[in-house]
Amino acid sequence: MTSLVREIPAAPSAIALMHFSNRLTFETDCSDVFSSQESGTVDFVLVDVRGPLAFERGHVPGAINIPGRLMTAAGLAEYAKTTLFVVYCAGPHCNGANKAAVKLAALGYPVKEMIGGVTGWLDEGFSLDKPLTTPTPINCAC
Repeated sequence: MTSLVREIPAAPSAIALMHFSNRLTFETDCSDVFSSQESGTVDFVLVDVRGPLAFERGHVPGAINIPGRLMTAAGLAEYAKTTLFVVYCAGPHCNGANKAAVKLAALGYPVKEMIGGVTGWLDEGFSLDKPLTTPTPINCAC
């Protein structure tokens, strides 16, 4: 009897290597962002794409707030086209980071998503700046 895991065969190693390597060109994780901050090697702009209220109530240290709907060529003109943006949203339940990544890429900027967003950051045990003071859900408004 075959397990549900093996019901669909795994990809050959060469294809798996290509797939997982490619994924890393599009994403980073909370631990890598935190470690980069701790070591002082921050060669990217960390962007919280949620609305201003959500940002004020708690955000990843070092992040700036640019709601995805406000990302425009004029608004980003101060950044060189080589600037790497790392975007995040509320968490896995929110696609605001994906929408912002599309906009940034369309504007010609390199971009990665910090997978997990605020939820992932907290799950790793890291603290937010201006931590949430209420359990009231916050709409993403991305």
